[in-house]
Amino acid sequence: MSNTKVNPKMVIAIASGKGGTGKTTVATNLAVSVENNVRILDCDVEEPNCHIFLKPEITSSEKVGIPVPQVDENKCTACGECGEICQFSAIVSLETKTLTFPELCHGCGGCTLVCPEKAITEVSREVGELESGRSGNIEFVHGRLRVGEVMSPPG
Repeated sequence: MSNTKVNPKMVIAIASGKGGTGKTTVATNLAVSVENNVRILDCDVEEPNCHIFLKPEITSSEKVGIPVPQVDENKCTACGECGEICQFSAIVSLETKTLTFPELCHGCGGCTLVCPEKAITEVSREVGELESGRSGNIEFVHGRLRVGEVMSPPG
């Protein structure tokens, strides 16, 4: 007989890059079939569906945001360093003004790091919400992007 201790906690991840393969069906049925306390995390923020099957009572909700640049025009010299580092054209420096496009920003923070005048700070732009609750013995958590949000936040 082995002296190996068995950890009673187990993590099972069900993932696929293809939609419509049954991930949600398998995950929710597996969660329902386990007798002990279970936590299900629906990480499909673009179209979470576990709540449809489990019908959890949502007990908490919090807004989620990503950091986007905010330029202090009094400090900015329009040097263009911020626009050079941005791979997504979310910040562009013109001759006399720097423009930001928060919807294009991926929240990397590069522009704040390269600004020689420290004219760029970050503010949060809301992209969705995180909800949690319970359905019987199942602890439930899912994220949901705002309608019209063009991209998932970086993970």
